[in-house]
Amino acid sequence: MQLNALDVAIALIALSVSLLPAFFFARRAGKGTAEFFASGRSAPWWLIGTSMVATTFSTDTPNLVTNFVRTRGVAANWEWWAFLLTGMATVFFFARLWRRSGVLTDLEFYELRYSGRPASFVRGFRAVYLGLFFNCVIMATVTLAAAKIASVMLGWDRWTTVIACALICIPFASMSGLWGVLAIDLVQFVIAMFGVVAAAWYALDHPAVGGLTGLIEKVPASTLGLVPDFSNWELALGVFVIPLTVQWWSVWYPGAEPGGGSYIAQRMLAARTEKDALAGTLWFNVAHYALRPWPWIIVALASIIVFPTLGDIQQALPHVSPGLLGDDMAYPAMLTLLPHGILGVLVAALTAAYISTMVTHLNWGSSYVVMDFYKRFLRPDAGEKHLVFVSRVVTGVLMIVAAGFMFLLTTAAEAFELLLSIGAGTGLIYLLRWFWWRINAWSEIAAMISSFVIAVGLFFAGKGGLELPAHRALIYAVSGTTVVWVVVTFLTPPADRESLVAFYRKVRPAGPGWRAIRKEAALPPSPDSLSQAVLGWTLGCLFVYGALFTTGNLLYGRTLPGLVFLAITLISGFGLFRILTGILRAPSEEAPTAASS
Repeated sequence: MQLNALDVAIALIALSVSLLPAFFFARRAGKGTAEFFASGRSAPWWLIGTSMVATTFSTDTPNLVTNFVRTRGVAANWEWWAFLLTGMATVFFFARLWRRSGVLTDLEFYELRYSGRPASFVRGFRAVYLGLFFNCVIMATVTLAAAKIASVMLGWDRWTTVIACALICIPFASMSGLWGVLAIDLVQFVIAMFGVVAAAWYALDHPAVGGLTGLIEKVPASTLGLVPDFSNWELALGVFVIPLTVQWWSVWYPGAEPGGGSYIAQRMLAARTEKDALAGTLWFNVAHYALRPWPWIIVALASIIVFPTLGDIQQALPHVSPGLLGDDMAYPAMLTLLPHGILGVLVAALTAAYISTMVTHLNWGSSYVVMDFYKRFLRPDAGEKHLVFVSRVVTGVLMIVAAGFMFLLTTAAEAFELLLSIGAGTGLIYLLRWFWWRINAWSEIAAMISSFVIAVGLFFAGKGGLELPAHRALIYAVSGTTVVWVVVTFLTPPADRESLVAFYRKVRPAGPGWRAIRKEAALPPSPDSLSQAVLGWTLGCLFVYGALFTTGNLLYGRTLPGLVFLAITLISGFGLFRILTGILRAPSEEAPTAASS
């Protein structure tokens, strides 16, 4: 496919506008690590929320959704829709606690919550494990999707794409700091949303599709279903039952971590108040799960009609390497059908989506490597200017490592399942550690080690011929990991009383899990209400799922179910508004900002 002068001009103008904030905030980012990694803790809710949304929308996201829809139907998206339960729990249970903690990175939490060498070990190990290995796998997945789209739209090979991506991302991520990342995300989110909506519009307008009516008539009903066909129990178990009952609370996955974490925690810690942290995280969940999915799904459904088989995709894209071919390639294949002008918008939109995700991961990853490993263990006396310089160097190193990982992956779904398996079973700790004093650093060490060992064991068992569906492997991994860390928790001593009392005094979590510590130290009760949080969580999930399925049913022409879900959305939305009004009007319990340790 060839871009003409109009496409190139539109793409360059849009990208230039979106990257201007990096220059504006460069000097501010260089003042110190609090500015470079936490925007001076002064970001408003709408900016941090939009940044979260922009980060979770990258070049691999529409490819992954397309892969789900083409192979197992629309209902397969429950594998990530289920994470709304996690995200909404973060809004009502954890957002205020994170902001109240006053830490600079979420890994600093370990030495606030636990004590001694085990706490230091967890912080240092996760700094390297997450900031370098895990983070670079994610960036490799994103870059793989960029390589596939560039192969289709520009005719580039993987090396050309990687070099171009590095030349764009490294300077802007290293220069702008988190303030620049937030501003870039805001502009790029608008561009990306316009682009994917345009792609869906033109996909429906294709003669072979025939609009929404033609789409609904030509795509099998089993593919269109919003929930899986339970007569195929194995499929329903894998894409619906397990995600909603086990996966959402048990798996650590970036952007959907139980209890919040990674760049989600980074945004909450950058908020100017704990109320901004809550409101921003809520906006993220509404936009991520209710606003964005349907444009991707429509293109994926249309691709089933236009390119029903992999052979059809290969025929349409004869220059694409066979190693890149998969059902996820149907999304970029559909983009080849766009008219010039709109094609330029889509190039800008997908490039913007890629950059917004990558600069976030580069900034977040370097915060771990620099603040939680380099400064904490190697150069505790390092000055702010030196740390900012090292952060910029580490940004480039992370991009190079991610590029190397990219050549080991084949599809977005493959990487998605790999990340889920590695984090299986650890999620419950990240929920309970805030609300139960008995969780200790050894609990987390045991969970990390056992989860990794089980995931590797299952991987090699699969290579050895053991046919084990991904959802069954997840259950085994979660069960094994949970048994290990629970046993270790009761066999090892808790954090020392001084650390536990200091943590409660600073963060003040609600619930009975800290009753013994409160009583012993005569500490005041928490300002939060668990019953209010449970109600807000329930109403928030009903509101977002209601909006998601209202849109889906109306697009499908199912008026009555659409109206039923609309009623659910409106009623739950009213209740959610009342809950939020009470929370946001309550006096703040802001903690003084902690110095980075």
